[in-house]
Amino acid sequence: MGWHTPTFWIIAAVVLLILFGGKKLPDAARGLGRSMRIFKSEMDEMKTEGEKKPATEQPQAQVTEQPIDVQTVQPSEADHKSA
Repeated sequence: MGWHTPTFWIIAAVVLLILFGGKKLPDAARGLGRSMRIFKSEMDEMKTEGEKKPATEQPQAQVTEQPIDVQTVQPSEADHKSA
């Protein structure tokens, strides 16, 4: 016995038909089919995006030959008095 017997599936179909009615079952199946198609297309897109990403989106570090000059500024006495 178990869930894979034909009797189980017939009883399950009758229970679903009673619970949801004849109108809502096709709508629910249609919605489930759309959701599965969207999910499949998103998964395919993620797979192709993952394959392309390492080859195209590796940013190169910018190297400058000359060092950058840094200048420090000492606060003056006038700055301290105005604050």
